[in-house]
Amino acid sequence: MVTDSALHQRRRPLTEPELDAIPWLRLLKEGERQRAVDELRISEALPGEFVCRMGRPVTYWFGVVDGLLKMSTDNAEGQTMTFTGVPPGGWFGEGTALKRETYRYNIQPLRKSLVAGLHVDTFHWLLDHSIGFNRFVMNQLNERLGQFIAAREIDRLTNPDIRVARSLASLFNPTLYPGVGEVLRITQQELAYLVGLSRQRVNEALTALAEQGSIRVEYGGLRILDLQALRSQVFKRHTGHTLQP
Repeated sequence: MVTDSALHQRRRPLTEPELDAIPWLRLLKEGERQRAVDELRISEALPGEFVCRMGRPVTYWFGVVDGLLKMSTDNAEGQTMTFTGVPPGGWFGEGTALKRETYRYNIQPLRKSLVAGLHVDTFHWLLDHSIGFNRFVMNQLNERLGQFIAAREIDRLTNPDIRVARSLASLFNPTLYPGVGEVLRITQQELAYLVGLSRQRVNEALTALAEQGSIRVEYGGLRILDLQALRSQVFKRHTGHTLQP
């Protein structure tokens, strides 16, 4: 397994297109933005690496410029529980950065990904000096709370089709993941990892969702057609039977 120190050693400054992909930069005043740009670094994260690891002290606030990460934790029995995926545009760990705590979860890439990081000291400097940055972080925390409440509900669902629908809806959250847009680049195997189902069962659920008109399966990803239908607690198959949670 590649160590997270290798990820740190590969860090570099961001290019202009990469900076343009960071949603909160445009909310900063000129001096604030320049300080953030000077401190931002980006690195290519590979499957098997840890962007964040349980028990490690926070050093950076991270965001996904390209790729897909998963947030998970291991219980006392050694079983892994996946909380959510983090697609492009998503920034995470602001709660840990605010309190300067150790991580209570692992973050790993499901595929080769570009991950940007802002040093925690600069994160706190922006909190002290930028109203725009404060509003962004507050919105993040508010949306994150709703996301984890929904994740708790999803974990209790026994209907696989609804588990897949709700999990997909969370990945299309425009506030948390503005880089996704209408098309999420994800494979069925990656979605299976995030949902905790087999690839075959995920394929069946995607077929049902496509027939219902909520999504369209495209080469290399999924296009959202009806986000509200994905978020709903019930939806109908082509047979007309209503699926209950």
